[in-house]
Amino acid sequence: MSRDPATIDPGTPAPIDIRRLAWTSRLSRDYAFDPARVAPFFAGHPAAPEAWRNPLQAATRATGRRDRIADVVSAQQQRRAAPQQAREATARLKDPRGVAIVTGQQAALFGGPLYTLLKAITAIRLAADVHDRYGVPAVPVFWIDAEDHDWEEVRSCYLLGSDDERVTVSLEELHGAGRLPVGALSLDAGGVRALETLQRHLPATDFTATLLQTLGSAYAEGVWHGRGLRVWLEATLGPYGLVVFDPSDPDAKALVADVLADEIAHAPRTTRLAAEAGARLEQRGYRAQVTPTDGSAALFRVREAREPVLVRGDVCLVGEREEPREALRQAALAAPASFSPGVLLRPIVQDSLFPTACYVAGPGELGYLAQLKEVYDAFGVLLPLVYPRLSVTLLDSNALRFLSRSDMTLDALQARDDAALNRLLASQIPAAITAAFQDAEDGISGQMGRLAEVVPALDPTLEGSVRSTLGRMQDDLRKLQNKTVQAAKRKDETLRRQFRHAQAQAFPDGVPQERALSGVYFLNRAGPALVDRLLDLPLDLGTHWLVGL
Repeated sequence: MSRDPATIDPGTPAPIDIRRLAWTSRLSRDYAFDPARVAPFFAGHPAAPEAWRNPLQAATRATGRRDRIADVVSAQQQRRAAPQQAREATARLKDPRGVAIVTGQQAALFGGPLYTLLKAITAIRLAADVHDRYGVPAVPVFWIDAEDHDWEEVRSCYLLGSDDERVTVSLEELHGAGRLPVGALSLDAGGVRALETLQRHLPATDFTATLLQTLGSAYAEGVWHGRGLRVWLEATLGPYGLVVFDPSDPDAKALVADVLADEIAHAPRTTRLAAEAGARLEQRGYRAQVTPTDGSAALFRVREAREPVLVRGDVCLVGEREEPREALRQAALAAPASFSPGVLLRPIVQDSLFPTACYVAGPGELGYLAQLKEVYDAFGVLLPLVYPRLSVTLLDSNALRFLSRSDMTLDALQARDDAALNRLLASQIPAAITAAFQDAEDGISGQMGRLAEVVPALDPTLEGSVRSTLGRMQDDLRKLQNKTVQAAKRKDETLRRQFRHAQAQAFPDGVPQERALSGVYFLNRAGPALVDRLLDLPLDLGTHWLVGL
């Protein structure tokens, strides 16, 4: 049941139906509330217990890879000195009955937006639920996508300053940025300067020193940019059993050389199947999340830059060079570390490595995963279930009290005009007060006017006293009315300030908070206890949670 903020205890998380939120996609809404409409694009619906049967029973597939990928992950954890709980979770991957609950995100600066944290927390919580419900060892795995080369998307993070304005903290341009995978970029002194900028704008709390120490070790000069998210996530959620995985590891790439080679051999099969599924989505009124280039392979060749691969019969165009298709396929088998899967192939690679029962997806990922069912079939890989990540807005007590007292809904804060604020201000002087003042003025004038007519008949000298009395009464009434107006103006200014404060938190620059503000901003404010609070949220499909800080 969805509740308005006005009807809840500010200390209790409030569920909001995502169908009431303008920024949610039609696909997300139907996936949660009308799964039959989107069923042809997915393996099943995770709210249905029977939908878990195939993914859980199929966990014994690829048993050879199971042990090997567990060893690769274990070696990564040893190099990073991962928490013991995370290492124990990795060991469970070798259990023939075990499954992985996978999620992932790009390696954005200082952990990126809040939704990165929410995805990881959802995977942890879902893994625990699967174990409790089905008695199956379930391991939450976070896939660090450091092979993307979209530098502009990962170089910055955002927080709120003391004036409620969104503050941007960015890395300076790095050598190779925009050409090489972001995980291959080596940080210079700009990483330290970015951390100093972050420190200047973070309010000092009991948690600031520990947070900055963790980030300082992750973003020191000379380390790889992709390492930052790995270290931060492991420090924050490793104690909860989150397994952080770096897919750019050459040892991991060696395990999927056959998948990369198969993509080259059959290209453009993947992009064609995804485009066809996208067309079917659009026919049903949804939006195709990915529109691939005609004739493209769903991977990149990585040399001096990350180069796309186009296929023309038996010849591949790699960047600006032509290579025989078979030679490129053999290169993928011999040196898989020099290839990188694109957005359409990454899920196939992921689920070839791990016994994935379910993938925790954001709204955009839900869209492109809906285009991949036939691609999974073509590779002979089981399509996992898809579970939407937690969706949350975190507000401080002042913002929550404002929403409660003003009877304003969360979605009303998103608009960039003043319509909602103006409606709120207009409601502060009830029409009954205005009408009562008018009635009082009319009554005084009428009654005193009658006295002015009849009293002079008794004593003509009293007419002036009547009229002066009327003037004093009218003046007193006007003074009272002015005091009422001034009180309303004072309340207006307070409401304006409260409205802007709540709006800045919930929708910085009009963007939903979980996409706009960094997770470290909230951890700095609330500390590790915030993770426990988010882990306690029910995994209710179709629900957005309003949570107090």
